[in-house]
Amino acid sequence: MEALTNAPAILWFDEIRRTDVARVGGKNASLGEMVATLSSEGVSVPPGFATTADVYWRFIDANALRDSIASTLGAYAAGKLTLAQAGETIRRGITQGEWPEALSMAIADAYRRLSEQIGESEVDVAVRSSATAEDLPDASFAGQQETFLHVRGERALLTACRRCYASLFTDRAISYREAKQFDHTHVALSIGVQRMVRSDLGAAGVMFSIDTETGCDKIVVVDASWGLGENVVQGAVDPDEYEVFKPLLHDRALRPIIEKKLGAKAQKMVYANEGERTTKNVPTSKAERARYVLDDGEILSLARSACAIEKHYGCPMDMEWAKDGASGEIFIVQARPETVQSRREASAIKTYRLTQAGPLLLTGVAVGEAIATGLVCVIEHPREAERFVDGAILVTHNTDPDWVPLMRRAGAIVTDHGGRTSHAAIVSRELGLPAIVGTANATHLLHDQQEITVSCAQGSDGFVYAGRAQFEVESIDFTALAPTRTQVMLNLANPAAALRWWRLPADGVGLARMEFVVGNAIKIHPMALARYDSLPEDETKRTIAALTAGYADRTEYFVDRLARGLARIAAVQYPHPVIVRLSDFKTNEYANLIGGAAFEPHEENPMLGFRGASRYDSPRYRDGFALECRAIDRLRSELGFANVIVMVPFCRSPKEADRVLAVMAEHGLVRGEHGLQVYVMCEIPSNVILAHAFAQRFDGFSIGSNDLTQLTLGVDRDSAELAALFDEEDDAVKWMIARVIESAHRAGAKVGLCGQAPSDRPAFAQFLVECGIDSISVTPDSFVAVKRRVAQAEAGFASRDAKAGRAASDE
Repeated sequence: MEALTNAPAILWFDEIRRTDVARVGGKNASLGEMVATLSSEGVSVPPGFATTADVYWRFIDANALRDSIASTLGAYAAGKLTLAQAGETIRRGITQGEWPEALSMAIADAYRRLSEQIGESEVDVAVRSSATAEDLPDASFAGQQETFLHVRGERALLTACRRCYASLFTDRAISYREAKQFDHTHVALSIGVQRMVRSDLGAAGVMFSIDTETGCDKIVVVDASWGLGENVVQGAVDPDEYEVFKPLLHDRALRPIIEKKLGAKAQKMVYANEGERTTKNVPTSKAERARYVLDDGEILSLARSACAIEKHYGCPMDMEWAKDGASGEIFIVQARPETVQSRREASAIKTYRLTQAGPLLLTGVAVGEAIATGLVCVIEHPREAERFVDGAILVTHNTDPDWVPLMRRAGAIVTDHGGRTSHAAIVSRELGLPAIVGTANATHLLHDQQEITVSCAQGSDGFVYAGRAQFEVESIDFTALAPTRTQVMLNLANPAAALRWWRLPADGVGLARMEFVVGNAIKIHPMALARYDSLPEDETKRTIAALTAGYADRTEYFVDRLARGLARIAAVQYPHPVIVRLSDFKTNEYANLIGGAAFEPHEENPMLGFRGASRYDSPRYRDGFALECRAIDRLRSELGFANVIVMVPFCRSPKEADRVLAVMAEHGLVRGEHGLQVYVMCEIPSNVILAHAFAQRFDGFSIGSNDLTQLTLGVDRDSAELAALFDEEDDAVKWMIARVIESAHRAGAKVGLCGQAPSDRPAFAQFLVECGIDSISVTPDSFVAVKRRVAQAEAGFASRDAKAGRAASDE
């Protein structure tokens, strides 16, 4: 490639557009595009300038390096040099090169001008590499070249620029270009010089305009940690993680942050001292570890910037941001196309289901949705690559771009540190490998040659099991599904796994179980939080104090976590209806929550005891129910999920219904206000017998077929001895179902059913369709089968009606 000697040496960011990749590389082209076009949208980018690709070729030719680079790469290709030897030879030649006077003057003049703009004699700058072939839609060069931070002075800047050029030939960059089949001699380097954001005094992180695990395009993911952003990118820390629901960001009265995870943030990268401009990692303080890096306003502001950038570029984006600790300003310092989830097949889902596994060894953050088994290979440093066995499970502390050649050989990856936007997570997704990051101690607990299973198929948490687990893989294709009158909805309980089902063309969520969120994400009995001050000073109280650290009001822990957990489920099917069932633990289940034993009575038959609606107005639980109502109110009014319908379980009589609705109203949940609908579970014969009365108080019914069968037939559903008698297709049960559908419809109320029977029994699905049920709610893995059965049943029903109509006309 010939140097374009008449081309300008320097371009300022406001002169650059994204079409200038050939001149300034993808990174600088993107920075220029944002400066020029997105400032009015509130997207802030530090000012700066870029050297052009022409400068690179002029530097290479002035030092007679073109031929030596080609010959060195040729020797490597012929096997005469190792990758390390070839890279070292080329880098040494570049770093020892001299700047032509015209180029050094152009860079120095631009630096002085930037310093004047900012009002400093010698401004601190970040010096970033931007390859002219980087960040293409089907390949990410993230981390392949170097960035140098906190550079001050003309001499230091010119040295940093040479080191950027040399980083074009790191081992990782050479191997990556070969893997992507890029010609080394056709890739040049532009250098971006930006005002340095003092994130060493503040914070930094990574942001995606798409959910990095599921590809859900309604989510912005933000990772954040104290200090310079390198630790987040390289996975050296476990950062805070925030998820924001994009469709509700337009309403500035809402705060649609559906997930806030507090990261350990054990260390931060800062400058070693003001004189040397070098960096070092130091431990964070207890206060820094205990609080979130960003407040809600900053999270929402970043998410809005992500949406503006995505809209402008027309594709999902991967961004880096930095917060200046001196000024409090937040800047976007990099943006490039996301290269994995945005190209995933949209019409099908491959699901992995664990059927049998050994003891649980470790947990961490799941990357991907697959399961892998294999032998462990613990590697401390890429220099140990010769020890690695192809296909083994790579276990290490964390990764950076030097690890990529080794990662390509792995069957799965497990790291001690990092979040889901860390280097290990990003590269694992690109390689299609399951990975679990942030386990804390995988390198300590696991050993070489150990057989393990890496499971990322159980939601956002990843699990490492001993031995080779058994699992099933299924491809779900929903392109050919016919539309149906009967709505087919989803049963969802686990917020961590909910987003993986966002592609299913369901009609909403027919059942979201509040008690699952309480049991798994909160773990504390709500009354133990409401009456925390009265608890005895014992181990239980100390455990509650530890779990609720960071919350000045202990009850806020319950409300906040419950509202966000339910929001994650509500987001999956927004704006379709999402029916959230109020808590329906039995007393023995409530007692197992932390602090629960002191607040629950002992019952011989909890299934028929103090459960459901009977609890909500009782002095034993009224304060706990108030927290549930606060969470629902926040979910709908502050987070913005007005598509949520509230459902009351196990309501025995209309009088009990009146009491529950009155208590809900006391806490701001008034049926009919702000579009709030309230449903009732139909699981007791009295719900059927008095269906008309219940329909005056509720907007709809959801048939709980398990309890309704149990109470209609008098059969304990948990009894192995009576299992043969428990039959949801028993004539008495079917009479109950048909009767409540008829009565509810006559009163103008809707009726759905949530249960497993339609999934297991085609005839039962057909029966429900013939009864005119409005919706059927099933587990996600049953959705496609039930949708097809419903379509077949509706088609058969329509055919019979048509035949009957023709017969009647013939008569």
